[in-house]
Amino acid sequence: MQETEISTLGEFGLIERLTEGITLQNKSSLCGVGDDCAVLNYGDKCTLVTTDLLLEGIHFDLTYVPLRHLGYKAVVVNLSDIYAMNGTPRQITVSLGISRRFTVEHISELYAGMRMACERYGVDLVGGDTSASVTGLIISITALGDVDRDKIVYRNGARDTDLVCVSGDLGAAYMGLQLLEREREAGAGEKDFQPDFAGREYILERQLKPEARRDVIDEMRSLGITPTAMMDVSDGLSSELLHICKASGVGCRVFEDRIPIDYQTAIMAEELNMNLVTAAMNGGEDYELLFTVPLAQHELVSQMKTVRLIGHITKPELGAVLVSRDDAELPIRAQGWNAFQQ
Repeated sequence: MQETEISTLGEFGLIERLTEGITLQNKSSLCGVGDDCAVLNYGDKCTLVTTDLLLEGIHFDLTYVPLRHLGYKAVVVNLSDIYAMNGTPRQITVSLGISRRFTVEHISELYAGMRMACERYGVDLVGGDTSASVTGLIISITALGDVDRDKIVYRNGARDTDLVCVSGDLGAAYMGLQLLEREREAGAGEKDFQPDFAGREYILERQLKPEARRDVIDEMRSLGITPTAMMDVSDGLSSELLHICKASGVGCRVFEDRIPIDYQTAIMAEELNMNLVTAAMNGGEDYELLFTVPLAQHELVSQMKTVRLIGHITKPELGAVLVSRDDAELPIRAQGWNAFQQ
């Protein structure tokens, strides 16, 4: 039998291959693999469950990532998945693999960041596990939350003519990573090297200490908006758009000049001679919310302070398209980060 390299499938292709044909056997399992969270029914509310694995050297580099920031981010990226289902996070468990080079003080600093995130978002740290590791630091966090059954938002609810919206701005976290990598390389081997981060504080924070968009969920609830489909932007806008289109059986048209981009992101892209739209579409780790709403809710969405209308849903045969500033129609392709190609 011919063997297949995992990198040819990528993360999502591998998940599809491994979970193909799995059927849910318990009535309490409403949704399994294929969305931001699993959905479990145990009463009036549904329980949301999500987990994330972070590996040193793959997902983070401790050369420039402070342990406190890493702990904070590790929690937030899981809470973002709960919010992406229109839910409220309640608890987390934390499991760690720790190599011998880490001291008690190191891990205490990591936990300080985790506790800070839990306090900010009103989440309880209720358990976990620790083990020795021979490959550096390993962090696995599981987050649990809840949502009213009639308020759950999956990826598969987008319909023709729905509006496509995104919160915040895109590409900043990716540009923050590029800045950190550039300064790390510039300082390699220099004992007293001082990195130059002046005027780049926003993109650094977006990479090192992102926030989950609880505020956007709260604002939608106050306005009476329940999206038809939603995801958080962890792997890049292009990937998330394609996930929603595939799950919903639709196409989309997104307009380049509507994609929200911060000034610092634009300046950094120019400095590095990188295509700004490519960074915004494919950079990932923004943890903004991408969602669709019915056309009739245009006025309501327009009232949201940090949300931008970037396009609309179309019939599936029209495909997923990015309309450039000169009206060229470019097929959207997933070019986000793939851990198996590192």
